[in-house]
Amino acid sequence: MRLSILHRTAYRFSVPQARLVQLLRVTPPDTHDQTVANWRIDVDCDAKLRDGRDGWGNRVTMLYAEGPLDGLEIEISGEVLTTHSDGVLHGLTETLPPAIFLRATELTAPDAGIAAFVAEQAEDRVLATLHRLNAALHHGFTIDRTRPAGLTAAAAFARGEATPRDLAHIFLVGARGLGVPARYVSGYSRLAGEHRPTPHGWAEAHVEGLGWVGFDPCTGLSPGRPCPRCDRAGRGRGGTDRRIAAGRWRGTAGRGGAGGGGVTSATRSRQAGGATSASASRRQPAGPRISIGR
Repeated sequence: MRLSILHRTAYRFSVPQARLVQLLRVTPPDTHDQTVANWRIDVDCDAKLRDGRDGWGNRVTMLYAEGPLDGLEIEISGEVLTTHSDGVLHGLTETLPPAIFLRATELTAPDAGIAAFVAEQAEDRVLATLHRLNAALHHGFTIDRTRPAGLTAAAAFARGEATPRDLAHIFLVGARGLGVPARYVSGYSRLAGEHRPTPHGWAEAHVEGLGWVGFDPCTGLSPGRPCPRCDRAGRGRGGTDRRIAAGRWRGTAGRGGAGGGGVTSATRSRQAGGATSASASRRQPAGPRISIGR
C-alpha cells in the first residue's frame, strides 16, 4: 500500500528568537517491509539542514536557523510503500544489541500492578503471552486521544484510560518484566475508522528466534498486518527517546531556554487513492523556504 504523508508543525514565539536549533526525527528508514518513495522537509525561513543519525540508529535532521524569528513552520511530506509482514520486522539495520532495550526510562519504570496484570496473561510461550498482553491492553483501556503525553506507565495503568503512547509504555514495562527487550516505535498509522495515516506510537519486542515483532495495544494487532497500515519512522527505549523534535532556541536578549511562546501543530495526511482531510494551522507570511529531500 502507498501511504502519502503531510505533517505540518508551526512554532510561534511571544519574544523574537535570535537563533534556533532543532533535531528532527521524522525521516523513515527503508526496510524489507517499507520503501520510502520520496521524502522532503521544508522550512519557511533561511535555515541550514544537515542529515545524520542519533544514538539509536534513527535518521535525524539538524535544523539551524538565525533570527530574529517570531515563528517557524516545518512541513514534512512524502510517500512510503508498505507490505504485509505479520508484525515481524525485516531488513532494518540495528546499531545496538537487544539487551539495551531491557533498560527502563523515567516513564517506563517497573510497576507491581503492571507485573500482576502481565502474570494474568501468561501462556506457555513468550510470543503467545505478548500477543495476549497486547489484546488485553486494547480491550481493558479506554483510548484518550486528547490528553497530552507525560504520564508514567504506572500512573496511566492506574487510570483505566490511556493515550496510544501510554499503552505502548505499559506494554514495554510488561515485556521487560518478562525479560524480553522492548522498545517504543513512532511513525504514521491508518487506524480503524480513519481515512488517513496520522502520527502514532506502538511497541516492538525482541522474541528469540524471530527478532523484533511489533505490538500495537491501541488496536490489539501487530503493525504490518492488513490493518493497521504503519509507516515506521524510528525507535527508542520510550517515547522520550523518540520525540519528533527536540532542541533549543535563544531569545534576542541572549538568554537561553524556552524563551516564551506557544506551539501549534497540524497534520494532514492522505492515503493514495483515498480520501483527504486536514486540520488548520496558523501560517507564516509568505517567505523563503529551504528544502531537503530524497
